[in-house]
Amino acid sequence: MTTRPKIIVLDDDPTGSQTVHSCLLLMKWDVETLRLGLQDEVSIFFVLTNTRALSAEKAEQRTREVCQNLKSAIAQENISDFLIVSRSDSTLRGHYPLETDVIAEELGPFDAHFLIPAFFEGGRITRDSTHYIVSDQGEIPVHETEFAKDSVFGYSHSYLPDYVEEKTQGKIKASQVERLTLPDLHQGTQDQLLQLNNNQCVAVDGEKQSDLDTFAKEVLAATQQGKRFLFRSAASILTSLAQLGKQPIPAEEMGKYDATENPGVVLVGSHVKKSTTQLYALLEEDEVTGIEVDVSQLRDRPNERDQQLNTILEQINTIYQQNQTPVIYTSREELQFDDIQQRLAFGETVSAFLMDIVRRLPEGISFLISKGGITSNDVLSDGLQLQSARLLGQILPGCSLVRTPETHPRYPSLPVVLFPGNVGDEKGLVTVHRRLNQNHG
Repeated sequence: MTTRPKIIVLDDDPTGSQTVHSCLLLMKWDVETLRLGLQDEVSIFFVLTNTRALSAEKAEQRTREVCQNLKSAIAQENISDFLIVSRSDSTLRGHYPLETDVIAEELGPFDAHFLIPAFFEGGRITRDSTHYIVSDQGEIPVHETEFAKDSVFGYSHSYLPDYVEEKTQGKIKASQVERLTLPDLHQGTQDQLLQLNNNQCVAVDGEKQSDLDTFAKEVLAATQQGKRFLFRSAASILTSLAQLGKQPIPAEEMGKYDATENPGVVLVGSHVKKSTTQLYALLEEDEVTGIEVDVSQLRDRPNERDQQLNTILEQINTIYQQNQTPVIYTSREELQFDDIQQRLAFGETVSAFLMDIVRRLPEGISFLISKGGITSNDVLSDGLQLQSARLLGQILPGCSLVRTPETHPRYPSLPVVLFPGNVGDEKGLVTVHRRLNQNHG
């Protein structure tokens, strides 16, 4: 029987836990908090570093700090068997290779780092080392999608070896990337895994969960023989590594977790196309009323910020008193900035404004749905000021539901849905809202 190592996930936004359940999400990374994760009986835990929202310099600093504290926590808990996963976006956006390089410096040496962007719940598959998004239009190579044009993390290749060469600026050549294709996975990769060394970059295919289940078994067997591996992945490999089985309450019954009989609140920060479609579908529902946050006003008239905030809070309270769900959403057009730094800085300004709203929501709300990865991270760490939260499971494929501790000063035992921007069909928000709202009214 292969013993299961502790799986430590450094998550660059808070949505990487979207395929597992029952584990801890940590919003802080001091040594004591990390020890909570290491002591927890569940085999996997997540440290929400939120580095995708940071500049490269700040992301490096934060990753280094987390790793150094982890080293101390692991030593104090006397844990020898662990795996480190750098969880990032299934559409290839994020600080790669910066984060894996820092992790290797601080917690290495590793024999290999595996690039595994497959995320089946979100329709992301990798075949023949090429990464695709599966949609109504068929299979689209990811470099042909809106994600590849991201102003901070853009790229021009879907073939992972070429992506690695592009992102490492030629430090790792495409020809040096080891490939584990579907035929390799089906035949067994044990011999190849045992031969890896010197932090070899390996691109791993995956079309369905069973592909990664097979691979995970062989990885765990290789670690038993002394191999040390690092992962740069989306969420689906975590399901295979952790093997947690079914979640306690099925998705459609998660309304049982509601904190009160009152309405809940929906917050939409993400402005990718899919989020906007889902938002407009939700606003058609009878039980909801929308409130737009005009972000251009935050940029152009910053001295009117408090006035804007108070107006929105009054609207929320009025809608809530009418037994409706307030849906607070940022204006949909993406503003243009002179450079990436300005864009990231303005993102922080908008988020700080939204978190001021979260901290002053009505006290008796029954649930909170947060749409967008960075928005969700900030809701947990800043808006709700949590040290940790327990993940209860997925209310929709790829959408985690966590609950605040019962000791929370303002929102005890509040279910919070972490809904990534690019997940779910066009009725995704409607479905989640109906599931949580079904016992109301």
